[in-house]
Formats: sequence, structure tokens, C-alpha cells
Amino acid sequence: MKTVFVAGHRGMVGAAIVRNLEKRGGVHIITRTRAELDLTCQQAVSEFFANNNIDEVYLAAAKVGGIHANNTYPAEFIYENLMIEANIVHAAHANDVQKLLFLGSSCIYPKLAEQPMTEKALLTGTLEETNEPYAIAKIAGIKLCESYNRQYGRDYRSVMPTNLYGPNDNFHPENSHVIPALLRRFHEAAQRGDAEVVAWGSGKPMREFLHVDDMAAASVHVMELDKATYDENTEAMLSHINVGTGEDCTIKELVETVAKVTGFKGNIVWDTTKPDGTPRKLMDVSRLHALGWKHTYNLEDGLKHAFDWFLENQDNFRG
Repeated sequence: MKTVFVAGHRGMVGAAIVRNLEKRGGVHIITRTRAELDLTCQQAVSEFFANNNIDEVYLAAAKVGGIHANNTYPAEFIYENLMIEANIVHAAHANDVQKLLFLGSSCIYPKLAEQPMTEKALLTGTLEETNEPYAIAKIAGIKLCESYNRQYGRDYRSVMPTNLYGPNDNFHPENSHVIPALLRRFHEAAQRGDAEVVAWGSGKPMREFLHVDDMAAASVHVMELDKATYDENTEAMLSHINVGTGEDCTIKELVETVAKVTGFKGNIVWDTTKPDGTPRKLMDVSRLHALGWKHTYNLEDGLKHAFDWFLENQDNFRG
């Protein structure tokens, strides 16, 4: 039985990877809370790897946040993420862990990247200003994996997800991302019997969303590919793989689907004085499809699943 360390198991993606591995069976999963293991501490991480006979690592741990957090704490975002990935990748190598999967983010791509964004778009232009420190750290993570592969023959791989949602998402009223924020707002409006909900912008921008259980399934799929197949479909210094649906929808379609899922019967009013943001953000997932994986959740079913989880856990998000 192989021993697998899932770093970041309390986060949305890490928790989904643990669920996926547990369903499959045949693995001994090791996890540590932040109180048990400070991943930014090199000595602590080194000792942890030395004391545990680990076969594989899923590196899902990261300091994450929305635009406000990224703008307010850029130093923490670049420092903590660089330390976490550097400590884990190096300790894995030093303790002869041959297989590791690093989880990044679609924000690694240039702000004005051609759509849909292919893996080759990496390092071809200027990043989005608001989360540049976080994106730089994630790019460094990819390059860490590739460098250990080149120099030491390791098999360290990277996956870059699109916008994720699902169980264990953050539904806090002030600092949640778009889908949990919408699900909560429309649910509360439906509970109150509001006549309307105001949505920002024109509703025309297009976005791609992936259910986190699909992300976990894709991560395990990529990790378990034989090395020859992985190497044939990637490049030594451009080895990361986009993970998404390859399909997008307008914000208007997203909002209308959220209204349907939450049972909101009122009107949706669009405040066009508010900014739309980037017109489109879509991942090219042809590399992932060529490797034999495709998503299973459509948007409505995925939103229903996420909403059901919220209803079961909403007492944790009061405030």
C-alpha cells in the first residue's frame, strides 16, 4: 500500500483529493493541520518527510484569497506560497519521493492572454496586477518541479485549474468568490421573498467553472498516468497541464442558473455602472483531453451539489 501525503487537506481542493483517494482505496493517506506542521518552516517540513515513508505528494496547500486580500497582503502571498512549495518539493526530493503533483492556478497566464489560454501562453506577457505576487509564486512552483525533474530525474507534475467551486468552498459574506457569494445572496433573497436581486455589470463577460470533485479526479488521473504518456503529451520546461471544462458561460447565464438552483423567483437587475472585468477567461484543455480525462459535472448539477453542501453547513458561515 502506497503512502500519500496530501498537503492542504483542509482546503477545498485538498479535501476533495482526500475524498477521491479514500473512495479508490489502496492508499494510506497522511495529513497534517497547520497547527501540527508549519509548511513555511523548512526544518519542520524536512523532519516530517524524514520521519514518514512517503511515496507520493499532492501539493494543494497554499495561501489563497480574493482580490482584496491579494491587494492588501502581497508580501504574505508571495512569501508564504514560495516557502510552502520550496520546502515541500525539496524535502520530497531529499527523502527520495519520486512522484509529486503541484496544484497551481489559471492566474499564472498573462492578463491579455489569447483565448482560450493554452499552456504555451505561460511567461508570454504581463500578469494581472491584483494577484501578480500569488501568480509569480505559482509559476515558481511549476519551475521548481521542472528543475528537479531535469536535474534529478524526478517525476514532479503540475496542474493548473480554472475557477473552482463546490463543497468546502468559502461562503463568508465578505470574502467569498463569485459562485459561493451568488449562491448565498440568492438563497437569502429567496428566504426573504425579495422582489429583485442586483447583479454587477452587464452579464456579458464569459467565465469557466469547474466542480472541485472534478478537479480532484483530474489531479489523481494526471498523477497516475505512466511517465511515458505524460512526457509524450507535455514538454520538459512547459510541463504543466490545464484543468477545466473547456466550456464557458456568460455571467448572465451563471446568475440565472444560480437563481434557479436556489429557488429565487424575483427579478434580476443588472447594474451596468459596475465594471465587467475581463471579457473572457477560458482554459484550453486539449492537452488534458488527450491524456484521457474529461469533466463530469455540468454547471447546473454542480451548482446544485455545491448549494446542498452550503445548506447543510450554513451555520458555519454566519456573520
